[in-house]
Amino acid sequence: MRVLITGANGFVGRELVRCLLARGRLRGQVIDSLLLLDTELQGVPQDPRLRRHCGSITDAALIRRVLADGIDVVFHLVSIAGGAAEEHYELGYQVNLLASLELLNQLRNKTLPPVLVYASSVAVYGGDLPTKMTEHAELRPELSYGTHKAMVERAVIDLGRRAEVDGRVLRLPGIVARPREPNGLRSAFMSDLLRSFAEGEAYRCPVSEQATAWWMSARCCVNNLIHAAELNGVEPGSQRVWQLPVLHLSIAQVVDALAASYGQERRSLVSYAPDAHLEALFGRLPPLKTPLARAAGFSHDGNAAALIRNALNPATPRHLSLTGDSLYVATNPD
Repeated sequence: MRVLITGANGFVGRELVRCLLARGRLRGQVIDSLLLLDTELQGVPQDPRLRRHCGSITDAALIRRVLADGIDVVFHLVSIAGGAAEEHYELGYQVNLLASLELLNQLRNKTLPPVLVYASSVAVYGGDLPTKMTEHAELRPELSYGTHKAMVERAVIDLGRRAEVDGRVLRLPGIVARPREPNGLRSAFMSDLLRSFAEGEAYRCPVSEQATAWWMSARCCVNNLIHAAELNGVEPGSQRVWQLPVLHLSIAQVVDALAASYGQERRSLVSYAPDAHLEALFGRLPPLKTPLARAAGFSHDGNAAALIRNALNPATPRHLSLTGDSLYVATNPD
């Protein structure tokens, strides 16, 4: 089996590479080649199954070369993050929209449609959310990033209808704990809080203790991505878009979980200087119910304590076997 990861050098991409190499199989088949595509590939493990392709996803010729020998499964993760895409519209337009559409076009295959797992975002809902959210919420993106994600979602659905690409779309919440480096994400404070607390450093939080957000660890995210690739019975006309289950937690609840793991004395390291605009965008998220996604086998981390363990423990992720080759982070039900 040949598997491609776009954005393989990103935060989630690196975790996905490690997980796929460790498990060695996907959709019941041995992974013979794992193709990695990104502008640069740093710290990639030395493994004979890896095929490195450095360059921009906007290079149609590069995509053609990567796919030249055929492909079975694609994890399309690469994107210009929300804040950066808004500030640099042309770059976001080229990467998040046009390059994604070009990739989809090159993947089209009526005879053997490849499986595509597309990492969409909760940004497709916009900021004016109802007090109680469901997975059927209307899409009202307010930024270019969310708009482009929603447009690619529709393209994936259309090619699935045509049975040319077996697409599966996952809407991702805030994924933690990202490295503390410039990434263009306005929600970066979620990861910065976790890492600062874990490392015993003072942190000035730009949202209040009462701010609520949707949380998921990178490990849980990767297991959901793999589960999406392994879903059977995704036929033309069937459901292809899932809002991932999320942990709905306040900053205070997250700090409580951090203090329980790293010591109550570290609470004093966290101070607050709320940014009203930032909190309006990322700190007033309502509860989100996702019964369809949970019925399909998708999951969140379980609780705040498990989120902290999964997000900050550098050890190899623990998995719970569900069915067949599917591997999952152990979680608790809602």
